Amino acid sequence: MTDPAAPSATGSASRAAALLASFAASGYMPAQPSILQPAEPFLDLSGEDIRKSLYLTTDASGDDLCLRPDLTIPVARDYLASPSAGKPKGFSYLGPVFRYRGERPSEFLQAGVESFGRNDLAAADAEMLALGLEATAAFSITDVEIRTGDVGLFAALIGALDLAPVWKRRLMKDFNRKISLAQDLQRMTLATSASRSDYQGVLAALAGSDRKAALALITDLISIAGATNLSGRTNAEIADRFLEQSTMAGGALPKETVAAIERFLTISGEPDDAVAQLRRLAADAKLEISAAIDLLETRIGFMAARGLDIPTIRFATSFGRGLDYYTGFEFELHAKGNGSEPLVAGGRYDGLLTRLGAAHPIPAVGFSVWIDALAQAGDAA
Repeated sequence: MTDPAAPSATGSASRAAALLASFAASGYMPAQPSILQPAEPFLDLSGEDIRKSLYLTTDASGDDLCLRPDLTIPVARDYLASPSAGKPKGFSYLGPVFRYRGERPSEFLQAGVESFGRNDLAAADAEMLALGLEATAAFSITDVEIRTGDVGLFAALIGALDLAPVWKRRLMKDFNRKISLAQDLQRMTLATSASRSDYQGVLAALAGSDRKAALALITDLISIAGATNLSGRTNAEIADRFLEQSTMAGGALPKETVAAIERFLTISGEPDDAVAQLRRLAADAKLEISAAIDLLETRIGFMAARGLDIPTIRFATSFGRGLDYYTGFEFELHAKGNGSEPLVAGGRYDGLLTRLGAAHPIPAVGFSVWIDALAQAGDAA
């Protein structure tokens, strides 16, 4: 066990320890990241919404620190600081994390696996799902609902469509926030013009600008105005909003473009059927997204090779886990009838290590296991 904390029940403790041992036997060596972590990576990579659930403090130099709210980012930071950085390496962990959860305990055990540096992406994805299912089996949970998706498919779709960069950024950001995404699509469908004459000059100046140029202009304007009350928005958020408005001033997107996005988001069901639907969409809309679909199909093949019952897996193009750093395959394992709370969840996050300071992109995929939820579901089974 990598941390002194343990589940309250002796049976849960022994099963959690056995689970960690099984991960190590599969080549994922135990990691022991520090409990106290810099807060910035969590706020930057998980979004400001996580701030209200963090336990924050400040050191003598004024740096924000927090009790780790999960273990993926701490394990990734330690990997980058090690001699193995950039090389294929796998880690497992079991220890306490700290996050405000309302009436539930704020300190709870998390186990998991992180795999860095593997270039066989589809095989690594399938291995994570198989290991995640081993975690549920270790707690005698056999009736498991497997929910999967792939944000990489949505990124490929958005990249293939004729969209302004500001809309591509906005849609990717809102992918996991389905209400916002629906609102985005509605705005993109409506013909609009800049109705706020106060901003006409700014919108005209931003027309055709990229995000860097827009940010520079907005920063200069705010500085000149001496503005101090910006409703909590950063300069970058304000620049994105003005870019969005300047883009919308050019008129609505073609209905067929919005229709392609909406059709994409309705695709769900058995993985093989989803592949067929995606290929039909790509052909009908003349979109070059074959590489992303091929990766999905290859991943399904590796899952089948591991003995997973493919027809029982649910795939949905709209499925997402609500974290900006995911870049590809995502999954959650639920006990049948347990609602929206997953027992095991994870996915591919190839962009995370670069954002944490890696000089070059490093493939990464992993998952987390909530021991208390597993123990409770196992007792109820």
